[in-house]
Amino acid sequence: MTAATLNYAESHSVVRLSSKRFDMSPWMPAYLTDRAVLGVYSRRFYALGIGDDPTGDYWRLRRGAVLYDVPERPIEISGPDAYALLDRVLCRDISKLRPGRATYAIACNERGGVLMDGVLMKLGDERYWYVLADGEFLPWLEAHALGMDVAIRDPDSWVLQVQGPRSLDVLPDLLDGPAPEPFRYFSVHEAAIDGHPFLVSRTGWTGEMGFELYPLSPDLDGPAMFRRILARGEARGLVFASLESMGVRRIEAAIMDNSTDMNPSMTPYDAGLGRFVDLDKAAGFIGRAALGNAPKGSRFFGVTCPTAAPLAGCTIGWRGRAVGETTAGAWSPYLETGIAFARFDETDAWVGRSVTVTLTDGSEHAGEVVALPFYDADKKIPRGLTVANV
Repeated sequence: MTAATLNYAESHSVVRLSSKRFDMSPWMPAYLTDRAVLGVYSRRFYALGIGDDPTGDYWRLRRGAVLYDVPERPIEISGPDAYALLDRVLCRDISKLRPGRATYAIACNERGGVLMDGVLMKLGDERYWYVLADGEFLPWLEAHALGMDVAIRDPDSWVLQVQGPRSLDVLPDLLDGPAPEPFRYFSVHEAAIDGHPFLVSRTGWTGEMGFELYPLSPDLDGPAMFRRILARGEARGLVFASLESMGVRRIEAAIMDNSTDMNPSMTPYDAGLGRFVDLDKAAGFIGRAALGNAPKGSRFFGVTCPTAAPLAGCTIGWRGRAVGETTAGAWSPYLETGIAFARFDETDAWVGRSVTVTLTDGSEHAGEVVALPFYDADKKIPRGLTVANV
């Protein structure tokens, strides 16, 4: 959108926002009210909260199906040299990725620092989408594509996520044709809703079973489609929620946020993501030399805190000295304790140690360092292999 002021009278209120530098979700007019709290992510406005009860939404996510409007931005890379470019900028070996499949991949700078992470989808032999987290990446791609036969573009697609144990029950009610079969974890298919083309991926940002819908039609009526999806999923219990409940669940599942939980000062090893670095892949990649010489231990763990919900910026203390800080946190209704991501200053055998968590108000609380994720380490829940007892 390019208008300087956006009026959402449709939601019985008027919200005025400049969209000169940032984009607005095409779905947002269907649900935005004056109770909403907006943030900016990947140069996109999103509704962090809409005034609803995040704990209630959390349990609806754990037990049913929830629709989310999320701000991640896909970038399309296509052409004869698309693979060569991605192989150069991504730390992971993507040579075996087949059309119709997706994988998580990290891009680093020359020093081995995490620059971007996201989901890479292979849509054809010479066509990929890389779904970006927060941060700048398009200029980086364009700079490293010089001299290559490759096209890089923003398809201006705004993803919706349907997440929860009943999410796949909703899918057949949405699509014009049959649901993809098989629809395996991290697979991608093309489908249509009322004649409008979508990419449907078996992915999400919650640690729950679910799928994502990426519209491909430039003339889509966003509010009408949003209401249609909700109406068709109503019989399966589909409801809409803001990202507050997703934020709690993603911490439980150890889904990290670029720029918040990790940044260019950290290598993937520092972030506990070394398994996504393939130092032995055939071609070199940006940051390979630095990562080859980097310490391989993690500085990133979880902390449980029974008496408080640590948010970002809390100090982690051990044996009378500050040893790290929290990057994100929440109260876990399922675990019935405060949980947080903890970024330590040094690698060490932190798991199992008792620490002190000093909140931003100065109060101190006892905590314990734990391995991530907080539960479901084998990702059986998003794969549909089990459902936690909730």
